[in-house]
Amino acid sequence: MRALAWFLGLILLALAAMAALTYPVWRWLAPHFGFPFHRVGDRIGLAAIVIGFILVARHLHLADRRSLGYGVRWPIFLRELATGFAIGAPLMALIVAVMVALHLRLWKSGISIDATAVLRLAGIGLLRGLAVALIEETLLRGAMFTGIARESGPRVAVLVTSLIYAATHFVAHTDIPASQATWHSGLTMLAGALHQLAHPLAIGDAYLSLFAVGVALAMVRALTGHIGACMGLHASWVWVITFVRETSVANRANPLSFLLSQFDGVVGWLVLGWTLALLVPLFLFYSRRAAVADRA
Repeated sequence: MRALAWFLGLILLALAAMAALTYPVWRWLAPHFGFPFHRVGDRIGLAAIVIGFILVARHLHLADRRSLGYGVRWPIFLRELATGFAIGAPLMALIVAVMVALHLRLWKSGISIDATAVLRLAGIGLLRGLAVALIEETLLRGAMFTGIARESGPRVAVLVTSLIYAATHFVAHTDIPASQATWHSGLTMLAGALHQLAHPLAIGDAYLSLFAVGVALAMVRALTGHIGACMGLHASWVWVITFVRETSVANRANPLSFLLSQFDGVVGWLVLGWTLALLVPLFLFYSRRAAVADRA
């Protein structure tokens, strides 16, 4: 699996760049700009991913529109994105409603929601959702999916991209105070970022839930041949979750609280069950859309 090896190498290279370069770059920038140590590390990792992704995609002949998941006319792509968003938002809202009905999520104390607050959250959630969907879908369900599918078939591509997609959610943000920053702080920051992945039993429910979400998105990608619908679904889910996280907290005193993970209080066994239940309806829906598109 040559394509997978290249993309995994890219991820490892980005992590290594964060560990090795954050301290010297921070020492150079801090006197002039006062950037926090972790922010410099985040930007170095992002720059390494972006630059490396461009180089790897070109090397593997994955830099064209079709390979990146944009291989349909823009009107069709945008229509599928909008359709995915319109489907995904109520589906996520339904499982959130179950959480509320079971008192698994409680309203944050001191929070009052008016029209201005709703519009602000809607705007923030939409921008966040579109940004996350653009980056993750282009990288994972775009180029990486295409590269693996060409070599090993779409089923392997669905499995592998979903495993990686789930794992990326557990790369945590780690603060290093400026007064404690040293040459080995990059390694300390990296160890903290990967700390959750070193405890698989503690994140098992959240990982399986996110893996199932990844399978659903990758399945849609395989059926449609592009990432338009994936981006719409993904963005809508992030949009709804933004409302949930900003307005409520997990109720750990509830006997059913085990249904929500300790990871973020949203994903977990409940979301896993809901996602598995949606796989067949999503498969049937997008199979029919793909068949209609082929006849058009």
